[in-house]
Amino acid sequence: MVLKKNVVFTSLLILVAVFGVAAGGTVHSVGDSSGWTIMDVDYKFWASSRTFQVGDSLVFNYNNDYHDVTEVTPNDFELCDPAKPLARYQTGSDIVSLTKPGYQQFICGVPGHCHMGQKLQILVQPASLGPVAAPVPGQVRSPSSSSSPSQANAPQHEHQVAPSPLQNGASKSASCMISFSFLALILAFVFYE
Repeated sequence: MVLKKNVVFTSLLILVAVFGVAAGGTVHSVGDSSGWTIMDVDYKFWASSRTFQVGDSLVFNYNNDYHDVTEVTPNDFELCDPAKPLARYQTGSDIVSLTKPGYQQFICGVPGHCHMGQKLQILVQPASLGPVAAPVPGQVRSPSSSSSPSQANAPQHEHQVAPSPLQNGASKSASCMISFSFLALILAFVFYE
């Protein structure tokens, strides 16, 4: 009986670890219900209404008989050139994990599709450490430096406050992870007793 309880308890801890990590980021379905297509989607507008962070993922849904997803450099993005891909996806339902901050560019490698607007550039922000807004330093001036006439008329910025991740929809995944973890701990306690 003790062995059975230990197996159940260990299994629940593994589930908490697996689902806790999986629930950590936001899943962005590229193009929403339209998916990855050349028809009726403005991907620049789509991306501008979202915040992407390390730990999030992009889901590209498309007909792989007619499209692919090709990750490219910024220069190849501007040129719509799929010849030197950083990565190429071709399943029709691809998940791309966002693992590092910075710009990422995706195009359809089928000739002409990128030029017709099937291209996506996103800016991935560093992973959030929580719901506390951190100060973002502005221009720093030394108290001993003298001001030139051009500096005297320039606006002075001390600090700006970054938006809270809660304003960007990060609370859903965090509350999901907390709720799941709490439920798993309750179940573990019940089965362990």
